[in-house]
Amino acid sequence: MPNPRLSVSIVIPAWNEEDTIRACLLAALDQTVPASEIIVVDNKSTDATAAIVAGLQAAHPGSPLIYLVQDAVQGLIPTRNFGLDSARSEIVGRIDADSVLEPTWVAEVQKAFADPEVAACTGPVIYYDMPLRRFGAIADDAIRRAMIVITQDYHLLFGSNMAIRATVWAAIRSEVCLDTEDEFHEDVDISIHLHERGLKVAYSSDMVTGMSARRIDDSPREYYNYVMRFERTYQKHKIRSIALRAPMAILMSAYPALKAMRRNELRKAANAED
Repeated sequence: MPNPRLSVSIVIPAWNEEDTIRACLLAALDQTVPASEIIVVDNKSTDATAAIVAGLQAAHPGSPLIYLVQDAVQGLIPTRNFGLDSARSEIVGRIDADSVLEPTWVAEVQKAFADPEVAACTGPVIYYDMPLRRFGAIADDAIRRAMIVITQDYHLLFGSNMAIRATVWAAIRSEVCLDTEDEFHEDVDISIHLHERGLKVAYSSDMVTGMSARRIDDSPREYYNYVMRFERTYQKHKIRSIALRAPMAILMSAYPALKAMRRNELRKAANAED
């Protein structure tokens, strides 16, 4: 059962997200259990991101929608850190600006953290701009559950759909990598720091969010560089576990099929507009 006494903030780093931020925030507002805070952290956006957030604040007076600016440094990690530091709830969720939360997301987060041993939690995603969405959601959940077994003691958080106790974030805040060269997976880095402290990372199949598959639009070279962020993160932490390389192998092997499916979906969408 959800624990209604646990307050939940949602942090959303944003940089030029005018195409996705409206849907993201409307889903965050439309929860069966409302979040205490929905914090957009704008990192030097030059598009209509700020105007869209302001419009939603005006359209939803009294809502917990908060707009903050982090313009000291360009980058996801300093923007994420600024948002997590600013949150005032007991549990802090972290999603992306293209994430579209299922209506029960906050309630499922409360349920997961009803276990006092849980330091952080993550869940599966539905790729809303890919075909076979229902099958894809089942497959994503199955793969993530399999990864928990394969990666053994390391349970990896997924940055598009994760939550962490505020007290735990405060404990690891000074340790997480700043990654000024933008070479790592920041969510994997957090996972490693939690593991090193012996803190429990949980997985909930019911803590679901939708997200875009736009990463598949990358060229093979760009996609390979993205996948290799795992390896660079492991090397930073001097981790040699073969099991932790499994996510890399899965992502690389799935790329050709996902690319074909994505192209077909975009083609269908373009034809529907004609």
